[in-house]
Amino acid sequence: MNILGIETSCDETAAAVVRDGTVILSNVVGSQVEVHRPYGGVVPELAARQHLELIDRMVTQALADAGVTWAEVGAVAATAGPGLASSLLVGLNTGKGIAAALGVPFIPVNHMEAHLYSPLIGNAAWPVVVLIVSGGHTMLVHVTGPGRYERLGQTMDDAAGEAFDKVAKLLGLAYPGGPEIDRLARQGDAAAIPFPRSLRDEPGFQFSFSGLKTAVRYYLARHPAAAVADVCASFQEAVVDVLVAKTLRAAAATGARTVAAAGGVSLNSRLRARLTQACEQAGIRLLLADAKLCTDNAAMIAARAFHKWPTGPESFGVGVAPSVGLG
Repeated sequence: MNILGIETSCDETAAAVVRDGTVILSNVVGSQVEVHRPYGGVVPELAARQHLELIDRMVTQALADAGVTWAEVGAVAATAGPGLASSLLVGLNTGKGIAAALGVPFIPVNHMEAHLYSPLIGNAAWPVVVLIVSGGHTMLVHVTGPGRYERLGQTMDDAAGEAFDKVAKLLGLAYPGGPEIDRLARQGDAAAIPFPRSLRDEPGFQFSFSGLKTAVRYYLARHPAAAVADVCASFQEAVVDVLVAKTLRAAAATGARTVAAAGGVSLNSRLRARLTQACEQAGIRLLLADAKLCTDNAAMIAARAFHKWPTGPESFGVGVAPSVGLG
């Protein structure tokens, strides 16, 4: 069955067609980076306007790229939250309208659940500990099957991606800041500055990155001539140290022999390298999503929706509701 997925939770306007929850026939993303770059972050009103301008084009292109006609669409799915309210409305109303016109079911999807499933598309392994790490969220989730999961811990303040962007702004780097820090860190010394590793050695699976962000701010005030590459490398290493340590500890605590990472920050080259090394040493399987599935996209929305199909294992949310533990 072909599901048309729509994603408009923040600043990407995306549409995709996925067959049977595993075969990605198309995955189209309209970026708004250039629109928001002058402001150093996402402006909600501008984001909603861009979604309105792009959504029809993205849906049409997704169907064309997939080689699928309207008559071959079996269901429509769209992100229902969390996200920017004004942006979500564009995708939700578009999806509901298309579903009504076609006479097919409309399936709302939790954005965080979709991220959780992104590295598992066509590659599911249960049980698995998933690290969801993005601009708005940082959490560890234990998944034992479709719709069956337990949130182990999450950030108590800033998300890791938010910390990356804020530190990048302190350094005067271009938006989005995460990729810029990743790029410059390769030229720096990760051991140059002993930034704190908040909660790394504490029991439990909570995260905290606000103190690290503040430490960078104070360091820059005291050392205005500090090498930017060293600051980037040292800050990045502090974040990655905590993420890797907590993730491997969660796998050990749950007995999961598979670990996955999802979300935009999972594209960070140092995080990927450190997770790969740590999992190899622990004899744990690591699943990393393709780059196009790490940032916000509609393929993950459509793939997740398949498991909520009436004939599927969850029957439109029977069992664990989409928002439980992740919203």
